[in-house]
Amino acid sequence: MGAVGIMGIVNVTPDSFSGDGLMDHRAAIARGLAMARAGAQIVDVGGESTRPGHAPVAAREEIERAVPVVGALAREGLTVSIDTSKLEVARAAADAGATIVNDIWGLKRSPGIASLAAERGLRLVLMHNQEGTVYPGDLIDAMRDGLSDSLSRALNAGVPRERIILDPGIGFGKTAQQNLVVLRRLDELRKLGCPILVGPSRKSFLGKLFGQDMTMRVWGTAAAVTAAVLRGADIVRTHDVPEMLAVARVAEALRVES
Repeated sequence: MGAVGIMGIVNVTPDSFSGDGLMDHRAAIARGLAMARAGAQIVDVGGESTRPGHAPVAAREEIERAVPVVGALAREGLTVSIDTSKLEVARAAADAGATIVNDIWGLKRSPGIASLAAERGLRLVLMHNQEGTVYPGDLIDAMRDGLSDSLSRALNAGVPRERIILDPGIGFGKTAQQNLVVLRRLDELRKLGCPILVGPSRKSFLGKLFGQDMTMRVWGTAAAVTAAVLRGADIVRTHDVPEMLAVARVAEALRVES
């Protein structure tokens, strides 16, 4: 297991849950460049908030928000990911230079993203997600089944396994307590044979369980990142790149290599 990668978050939205959304393209580009200078290997650009209760955004508007930022960052030589579940947005972002599609619905809303990735040689981040928080039987077994289904969709479309990353979906279709279970048992998802990306950054479970408001959640995020890295996370998605890079380096030095 090599060094943990850092994915920085650039939200080009007016309603980001963490209050970090930027509707000005120049400001969003500057943030992405700053994250790369601070050590992010990937910059993840999104044009639609995915917070609970978010207002859906049409594909055209999402493209207008995110793709100019994707293109500018790609022209600067950054590895850019597009955070979308819409095929039209993924295609436009790939045309602009994105090399990763980060799909929070794991190909279950837009299965055509898998064919796009296969044709263009893109990497895929496939996240576990569902409507509601009720699971049949064991939580991790059910999540593993869901991720396995997403993985099969990608493989069947011709995406090589080495281009696929799996995300357990902290904060998506899970209660606050279930998020803790996921972090405690993250290593069980490695049996699927793909790198694991974890994104606990500033999530609401830190407020619900530990009373941390947004100004304090960097500390809870640091603890969650440490737990994730110790249990085998390969990539951490974060709003706070320099801080979580430092946390990840200490945590990876402490974990026992298998």
